[in-house]
Amino acid sequence: MIIVHHLNNSRSQRILWMLEELGFEYDIRFYKRDADMSSPAKMRRIHSLGKSPILEDQDENGRPITLVETGAICEYLVDKAGGRMGPTNPNERILYRQFLHYSEGSVMPILFAALVASKIPLLGKLAARKVRAMMDVHLNFIETELSSRPWFAGEEITAADVMMSFPLEAAKARAGLGKEHSSTMAWIDRIHSRPAYRKALEKGGPYAFAN
Repeated sequence: MIIVHHLNNSRSQRILWMLEELGFEYDIRFYKRDADMSSPAKMRRIHSLGKSPILEDQDENGRPITLVETGAICEYLVDKAGGRMGPTNPNERILYRQFLHYSEGSVMPILFAALVASKIPLLGKLAARKVRAMMDVHLNFIETELSSRPWFAGEEITAADVMMSFPLEAAKARAGLGKEHSSTMAWIDRIHSRPAYRKALEKGGPYAFAN
């Protein structure tokens, strides 16, 4: 049985959605952030990094598997599902691979920088303007991409869309993603309307970025 160690309002919500899309059975272990918004220390009992998500499974010989990093977990689940939620043709494979890694490699660091800048008086205002300009470059790039196709890798939803959900939901809440990005906002509406997404929300509990 797959186990997801799930932290509230975190990247791990994407793994619950991914599992629902693929139809896997799984159990959830729930954790809440500490007062400083960090992961609770008890998560380090599962993995030394103490970060969420953590996925536990077994290989075909019954040996335990413990995985961290959302992108790696998504790729593992695509393989486990025989390629479902993965790319279906060579052109889609290129886009799929790009956006699977772009989510955490490019967008999330800027969102984190924006959050840090917002907490620093005076100097933070100047930093926030610079970070916002950087964020706008990415939001405009994403808007252009989604204006040409319904999903990040092509005509069908893939794990790349799952990966992009958290940064874009966070950008909508905190970093200027709005009605001027109509294709991106329509994409968010599409993912939020999916039965698997809604079921993952029911199982995972309150999630601040689903609005």
